Amino acid sequence: MGVPFLDLKAQYAGIKSEIDTAIAGIVESCQFVGGSAVKEFESNFASYVGARHGVGASSGTSAIHLALVGLGIGPGDEVITACNTFIATTEAITHSGATPVLVDIDPATHLIDTTRIEAAITPKTTAIMPVHLYGQPVDMSEIRAIAEKHSLIVIADACQAHGAMINGDRGAILGDTTCYSFYPGKNLGAYGDAGAVVTDNEDLANLMRSLADHGSKKKYHHFAEGWNYRLDGIQAAVLDVKLKYIEQWTEMRRTRAALYDAAFADSDVTPVASASGRHHVYHLYVVRVNDRDAMGPALWDRGIGSGIHYPMPLHQQEAYKHLELGEGSFPVAEAEIPKIISLPIFPEMTDEMVAEVVAAVKELN
Repeated sequence: MGVPFLDLKAQYAGIKSEIDTAIAGIVESCQFVGGSAVKEFESNFASYVGARHGVGASSGTSAIHLALVGLGIGPGDEVITACNTFIATTEAITHSGATPVLVDIDPATHLIDTTRIEAAITPKTTAIMPVHLYGQPVDMSEIRAIAEKHSLIVIADACQAHGAMINGDRGAILGDTTCYSFYPGKNLGAYGDAGAVVTDNEDLANLMRSLADHGSKKKYHHFAEGWNYRLDGIQAAVLDVKLKYIEQWTEMRRTRAALYDAAFADSDVTPVASASGRHHVYHLYVVRVNDRDAMGPALWDRGIGSGIHYPMPLHQQEAYKHLELGEGSFPVAEAEIPKIISLPIFPEMTDEMVAEVVAAVKELN
């Protein structure tokens, strides 16, 4: 392939000796579940994103579920979130026993439209879950203001937004809890599934950590039924190595995004906008094209990777037919989503690769 969608082998090659040493250390110590590597990564990652406490998890999905249950959200509760997120966001809400309440998106950024949130609040609403989609943070000052006004919890889904900032502050994207995914293709990716929740509340962190370990604070003593949501030692060790490079890799992503922006400025290919004051970390670089469904295969035929994130709003998924949200329920998302395609963006991408993608997209559009 001339330009892959991402290149995990290239990333590994650049830090191979450190990764191999870290993995060998876990194998040598046999601290495969829990242990010092997990504790060290939890602390280091929380500090990096601007939180006091970190709780490792087995995936981003389990991280969201832990946050919900840890905060006491369950049957009879409603949680407001965006209609264009990955199903992990809403399935975690459903698995907690609560009901997801979807809101339409901003046509420029594709983030949840904060001006529509208050209209979705009911007496059953307990939380707002903004999704920092594609790597760009939602306007959290507006989210917090709404939450404070209505006495709601804020659980931020930052599964695509490692290191994102608002006005230069990483902590500004955080909620009462904030959830991250370390799926291998993420900006900070493990070598398997992994996730984390961060919070400033020590008691909540301890509760979530116990719930992730079968509801146990002491081995074989269980105060509740929990889950096996633990972060394993090898993934923690890999992530701790990669954490040292995340800022460097983010700047490389942002540089590639800037090249794309400049190249598409004089064309009818329209990138999803980056809002003022937001430090977008570009987990995905998403553009609108004339025929999205034809563009993807045509790019692949030329050896250029692409993706669609995500092909339809959640209310159009079969899994959510029971919500009875028909055509026209979220007109902005329904109009925007059929136009979008994700183009290759990864730190090791060269300027020549960017130029090849741009030329192909412009020719095919």
